Order: sequence, then structure tokens, then C-alpha cells
Amino acid sequence: MSTEPEIKRWTAKRKAALIREIYKGQTTVPEAARQHDLTPSEIEGWIEEAEAGIENALQANPRDVAEQYEQKLKELHEAYGEAMLENKALKKLHRHLGLDED
Repeated sequence: MSTEPEIKRWTAKRKAALIREIYKGQTTVPEAARQHDLTPSEIEGWIEEAEAGIENALQANPRDVAEQYEQKLKELHEAYGEAMLENKALKKLHRHLGLDED
């Protein structure tokens, strides 16, 4: 039985802290499960998610990722602008040809 107050919601920060304790050997999955009234499979799932996140974090430099997103956003804005111009031109052409569908 735990002396800590019952936690109904496990935030990412709390999960990470618990996983760090397990990695550092300060506790085990079964001990943590008992202490926090969780199932070992819940904690093992969090560990799997954390390991996938670690792999993703190590694959790219965060600045590189930010630059990629900024470049993609710029490209999307340009494409949107082009589409708007084409749309206006087509509407004008339809009006000129009397093909308006009002």
C-alpha cells in the first residue's frame, strides 16, 4: 500500500520521471507498479513509447526539424497563393465567357 496520494492522471512528465527511476535502477517495473497501483504492462508500454521517442530524438537535430517545418510551411503558403490566383483567373474567365453559375 502506497503512502503517496492517489494519482488519477499520469502526465508525460510523471511517466518520464518514473521511467528514469527504472532506468537508473532506483526501482523495478514490478515495484513501481505496486507502489503506484499500476499494472506492469502499463509501465512497460510507457517504456516502449519512451524508447521509440528516444530513437526519434536522436535521428534529427531539433533545429534541422524546425528548419524543415519552416521550409514546408513556406512552400505551402506559396502553393496556396498560386491556387488562389488560379481560382481568381478562372472565375474571371468564366465571367468573361458568360459561364457564371449563380
